[in-house]
Amino acid sequence: MDIKSAEFIISNTDVKKCPTENFPEYAFIGRSNVGKSSLINMLTGYKGLAMTSSTPGKTMLINHFLINANWYLVDLPGYGYAKRGQKGQKQIKKVIEDYVLEREQMTNLFVLIDSRLEPQRIDLEFMEWLGENGVPFSVIFTKSDKMTGNQVQSNTKKYLKKLKEQWEELPPYFISSAETRLGRVEILNYIEQINKEIG
Repeated sequence: MDIKSAEFIISNTDVKKCPTENFPEYAFIGRSNVGKSSLINMLTGYKGLAMTSSTPGKTMLINHFLINANWYLVDLPGYGYAKRGQKGQKQIKKVIEDYVLEREQMTNLFVLIDSRLEPQRIDLEFMEWLGENGVPFSVIFTKSDKMTGNQVQSNTKKYLKKLKEQWEELPPYFISSAETRLGRVEILNYIEQINKEIG
């Protein structure tokens, strides 16, 4: 898939105020500092589309970007950022849950996982919650350029093994790097394939 256009449309915290068109939506979510904004900018080829920040936990809103005038890329708040305090975390949890469970246009949720880390309980619990609620999702392992190819393979295998303890069938997964653009073609082709199937 070629990205010919990508434009920011709206930010809000209320799922009812999301765009009204019936375009498919592909949402991106992950723990704070997982490299979500960098990945979105790499996928779209627009460097400043999603605001990257040196402070984790900056995205507090649902951000809609219209891609090729026929589907939305949605940047969701990161979860599990301790410095937000309990009230802030509760607000973010509500924003995420309302969007994920109520947004009919949401076609697939990409869950971003830092490929350098051991399986984190917060990610595993989040994916389990998605499964319990029948939410279609895929996994993107980020920051693969920070390790050797062997380490990436080994960490990914370890993660998938952990997932198999919960899942009979593993979700689709991709290995990516915002720096080297690894995974870009595969992720965009996956989105294109789903668009064709539902179109």
